[in-house]
Amino acid sequence: MLQKTAASPAGNPYLRLLATPGARAFTAGNLLARLPMGMFSVSAVIMIAGAHGSYALAGAVTATGLAATALVAPWTARLVDRYGQARIAVPATATATLGSLALLLCVHYDAPVWTLFAAYVATATTPNTGGMSRARWAHLHQGDPAALHTANSFEQAADELCFMLGPVLAATLCGALFPEAGTLTGAILLMTGVLLFAAQRATEPPVAPRTHAATPLRTPGMPALLTAFVATGAVFGALELVSIAHAGGAILALQAGGSCVAGLLYGSLRPAADIRRRLLLCLTGMTVLMSLPLIAAATTGSLFVLAGCLLVAGAATAPTMVTVMTLVQRLTPQAQLNEGMTLAVTALLGGVAVGSAVGGRLVEHSGTVTGYAVPMCAAALALVVAAAGIRRV
Repeated sequence: MLQKTAASPAGNPYLRLLATPGARAFTAGNLLARLPMGMFSVSAVIMIAGAHGSYALAGAVTATGLAATALVAPWTARLVDRYGQARIAVPATATATLGSLALLLCVHYDAPVWTLFAAYVATATTPNTGGMSRARWAHLHQGDPAALHTANSFEQAADELCFMLGPVLAATLCGALFPEAGTLTGAILLMTGVLLFAAQRATEPPVAPRTHAATPLRTPGMPALLTAFVATGAVFGALELVSIAHAGGAILALQAGGSCVAGLLYGSLRPAADIRRRLLLCLTGMTVLMSLPLIAAATTGSLFVLAGCLLVAGAATAPTMVTVMTLVQRLTPQAQLNEGMTLAVTALLGGVAVGSAVGGRLVEHSGTVTGYAVPMCAAALALVVAAAGIRRV
């Protein structure tokens, strides 16, 4: 499926990628802005639960914010496509930052509960920084599938790294300093990172002439692809919740670490031309590997064995995500690229919520061992949907 590129330092695809003029500057700003994405929900839960003594309230507030993001994010992305990244991302981020600070103040000064929901909903305007970065790579490397494959792999590894480090940083700040420290730090990092990213105008994709093009949802193959991405999100949501219930949250870092390493290795290989076949192979691998935690939990009580299985299971997630994002780029018109990628992220978040709900219900009624069946079944569902619905690209 893949062929190796040159092994010499000069042939390192990531060094070549970051040697693109302006790439290091916008990448640094984007990584700074992306790190808080793994901090905000954890910080909010610690902050709200500590002040009100209710994890149910904390969960309800963060779930409301997630639902608002699913509704608002595609519209923000459409504005970014229409008017440009810098012109929209900065005010959208400022609004989201004010929402985070408002939440902090509402919790600190014991404001009415409804204000917590209102403040957290305001954070839904946060732009899809990962999508904007991928759009820049697509603009800089038009017509170079190998470079785009490496760029998408790099971005996926960056996502995994931020979601691996973000919760740890948030929990450390809230515990070592004060309960609001995680939210405050995240808001500062987000605003600073977006300002640095937006300042790199030389690499910003040009705004395409306004058209009356239909939403990317109507592109042939896109509905099936997004449905498969919902199922993929359910894999992550269920695996996270069941693993926390079974062994605690720290063990999840292994799954994210395995995905991060696999993403970097995947990006160093030359992709096969048949991207539909590549996607089906990735989803097949994910289905098979997601059976390992279930087998480990069912046949052994060893957390060491389970940890190893989660590390190996993570190896299939990044290649799958990279391939899906590449497909989205191919199916979406250039003038709507941010919107298309944000729709993919929204589908993923929706799947995470569904996977968490199904996994939580199964854990409560049947135990954590049975709960590990949910990620495997969700991966199989994604494979079936992709095989049936994505006929050609």
